[in-house]
Amino acid sequence: MGPTTVTRADLAETVYKKVGLSRTESAYLVEMVLDEICAAIEHDSNVMLSGFGTFRVRDKGERVGRNPRTGEEAPILKRRVVTFKASHVLKNKIIRSHRRYIATSG
Repeated sequence: MGPTTVTRADLAETVYKKVGLSRTESAYLVEMVLDEICAAIEHDSNVMLSGFGTFRVRDKGERVGRNPRTGEEAPILKRRVVTFKASHVLKNKIIRSHRRYIATSG
C-alpha cells in the first residue's frame, strides 16, 4: 500500500468525528489553525507544535545549479524557505510504525 495524502477536508472530518463540532465549525477551526501557522511563519516566527515538530524560516544563499534536462548551469537566487524538523515523539512513532509494517509484510 502506497502513501496517502491527508487533506484539509480530512482534518476537518476528523475534528467533526472526534470533537463533535458541526462540519462547518470543524472546517472553520482547521482553517483558523492553518491560517495562524501561516501568519506566524510569514512574520519570521518559529512554530513549535509539541510532539509534532517545528516549522522555521531560513535564508538560503545564492548558488549555481544545473538544469537536470540539459545540464546547463543556471544561477539560483537567494531566497527564504520554510523547513520542518520532526519532534523525537513523531520520529519514534514513524520508526515503530515502520517496524510493524516490516514485521507484517515480511
